[in-house]
Amino acid sequence: MIGTSTARDGQALVPPSWDDLVTTALLGTDRRPPAVAASGREAPLALLDAAAVATVRRRAGLRPGRAARRPEPAPEDSRPALPAPAARRLAMLLADRSGGGGGRRGGSPDLMELLPQWLAAANAHGYAAPPQALPALLDAARGRTDLRPATLAFAGPRALWLARLNPDWRFARRSAPGGGAALPDPEDGEAVQRLWQEGLFAERVALLAALRARTPAFARELLTATWATERAEDRLMFLDSLRTGLSPGDEPFLEQALGDRSRNVRATAAELLSALPGSALATRMAVRAAACVALDRTGDAPAIAVEAPPECDAGMERDGVVAKPPAGRGERSWWLGQLVEAAPLGTWHGRLGGRTPEQIVALPVADGWQGELHAAWCRAAVRQRDAAWSRALLGAPSAPEAGGPGAVSLAERAKLLATLEAGERAEWVAGFIATHGLSEAFQLLGVCAVPWAAPLGRAVVDALNIARDAGSYPWSFSGVMGLAERCLDPAEAARLDGLLAIPDEREDASPGAGGYWAEAFQRLMATLRLRAAMARELAPVGAGSRSGE
Repeated sequence: MIGTSTARDGQALVPPSWDDLVTTALLGTDRRPPAVAASGREAPLALLDAAAVATVRRRAGLRPGRAARRPEPAPEDSRPALPAPAARRLAMLLADRSGGGGGRRGGSPDLMELLPQWLAAANAHGYAAPPQALPALLDAARGRTDLRPATLAFAGPRALWLARLNPDWRFARRSAPGGGAALPDPEDGEAVQRLWQEGLFAERVALLAALRARTPAFARELLTATWATERAEDRLMFLDSLRTGLSPGDEPFLEQALGDRSRNVRATAAELLSALPGSALATRMAVRAAACVALDRTGDAPAIAVEAPPECDAGMERDGVVAKPPAGRGERSWWLGQLVEAAPLGTWHGRLGGRTPEQIVALPVADGWQGELHAAWCRAAVRQRDAAWSRALLGAPSAPEAGGPGAVSLAERAKLLATLEAGERAEWVAGFIATHGLSEAFQLLGVCAVPWAAPLGRAVVDALNIARDAGSYPWSFSGVMGLAERCLDPAEAARLDGLLAIPDEREDASPGAGGYWAEAFQRLMATLRLRAAMARELAPVGAGSRSGE
């Protein structure tokens, strides 16, 4: 019999288990001799003999698996095929998943950082992913959550088909609406009701979103019917889904949610209502905020007088005002900020003498309340997407103070910029860089549309050139340089030719900085040329070549 050992007295020995053999191999035969009849062979050879016999025994003892149902064929993808040069480029980008590593990159582009742009362009053209590239695409998206939306859009229905066969790609099913399940036709009322009553939570959220896009009233009816029986965390998620397509028709439901037993649900309902300038909550907040802020004409020049609320009553709490301030904040200033943030910005035109937002922001504020008041107006402008107030609070980009007249930080300024049109946003940031340089512009550049508009691109290149001439090390600007590689218009490459040479070093310059700058600009030039080539490769057959994105 295979694997049966016999002792010298003729008695059969129980063969060692596989775990015993592994343990002996790990500890070493000197510390743990193999428990097998060696027949004079050395212990290591006896261990290997026993392992070989055990391997045969394990394989021979396997029972055949039960026949499983064959997988359904992968769904068809009717989108046009990717042009051959673009398919080869995709393979190169995916093969470079390891990126540049932690060492010095030299003048070579970071291919993995170009993959998001490549995917966005491929999706804009409506191409289908090559089937052979799908596993590498899903592996890349598995490691980088920022790639997942574009990757799944490009991979199409076959991504979900593959995700059902490989648990490593289960994120694709979680990211798909309803976990990849097919939603019923919104016209099929019975199927919709059944899924809403019996479906998984992800399926119900997807169904609500689909109905909101076509029949908002029906979506609210479904939500209202089961609202009282939903869990608090589910109510919060359902409520959050109303942000898309928020309209005055949602006000009655949101008003009802103000009385919810969950504080988070109440706060979210109040936030959504304050984003509707004509809502009853916005009107109530306007009355409260106006009672705290007034125009003082008693001095030599008009000023804003502030009287913070003396208490946070039950009505304020019901409308979303959080009574307890965070550590380090005074109660009254905390309540004031919430009231002003939730009040419609149109309140202040009439309350403060018919002035424009720029004129209001320019008014002095008495008793040290300016920072608190302007910060609340900043949050209100972002929440209400009010471009006029955002311009006033941003101020001129050439203002001496980089923080602006109303923003409490550059992060707040970036949020205000996001409410402006792309062209205006780029022009403002270009002016900011021309005045203040690049050291404080990184967050602002992050909200500008890609590729950067010509004035912004020129401002960034000029500022980098100034930093180089000043003798600074380029890695002080590595974040901006990385953004430039991904965001500059490839047409700007022609302006970089003069920056590729190693400049003469100044006496006060950092040693070797010139060589590093030349290398950084070489990498920037190579990346821009590569992006231009990518755009040409993705252009449909017969279309004119382009140098942009």
